[in-house]
Amino acid sequence: MPPHDAPLTPGAFADHFSANAQGYARFRPRYPAALFHYLALRAPGTALAWDCGTGNGQAALGLAERFAHVVATDPSAAQLKQARAHPRVTYRVATYSSGLEDASAQLVTAAQALHWMDVDGFASEARRVLQPGGLLAVWCYSLCRITPALDELVEFFYRVTVGSFWPPERRLVDEGYRSVPLPIDELDVPPFDLIADLTLPQFLGYVETWSAVQRCLASRGRESLDAFARSVAERWGHPLTLRRVNFPLHVRAGELR
Repeated sequence: MPPHDAPLTPGAFADHFSANAQGYARFRPRYPAALFHYLALRAPGTALAWDCGTGNGQAALGLAERFAHVVATDPSAAQLKQARAHPRVTYRVATYSSGLEDASAQLVTAAQALHWMDVDGFASEARRVLQPGGLLAVWCYSLCRITPALDELVEFFYRVTVGSFWPPERRLVDEGYRSVPLPIDELDVPPFDLIADLTLPQFLGYVETWSAVQRCLASRGRESLDAFARSVAERWGHPLTLRRVNFPLHVRAGELR
């Protein structure tokens, strides 16, 4: 069993994805437009948003459809190199130093990233940059669902085959971030659907972006992943058949206390 990562220290930000930044940009699902519409309606304005831990900019690009300017930061230069340019998005290599002026943003977000963060460091900078009444929103998606026959294989791979390779922070995603002590006056956020229609190669490409899979590959090579791919292929059908993949999306949002 590989050693778990050391607990995050203040200012630290775990980086499990730089080595496969290209795959992350190519295969990770895109967030629903309805989520960004909701955030724009609940925020006190749409002039400026800060997306912390932006990775390859997936959330930032969605925010840019609703906000005049988005500052998107990530500690991984490799991830940001994969981000698509947008006239309303400014990318910066940074951990929690947004570079924004005090009380200048109406929205601060962290998408599929909060579990790698020092929450106090993130919340402190969010409190500095948010204007009065500004909104903090974080979200994550947990283990996907396809069909019962495929779900059985995916869950065994997730919990058993690569289970010991998950960093301890992953449990926060499994819990939908409910156990994270966020200093917000929580909104009753409506449910949102995160759905992608994927071919077999696209789905396997997504699985390979998992942090546990990357750690398993580094430790054991491809044998476990290739065996999983063969078993999934037997139940998928033609490799180019599109299967609807549902990613349970968990959103928490509110005004900072």
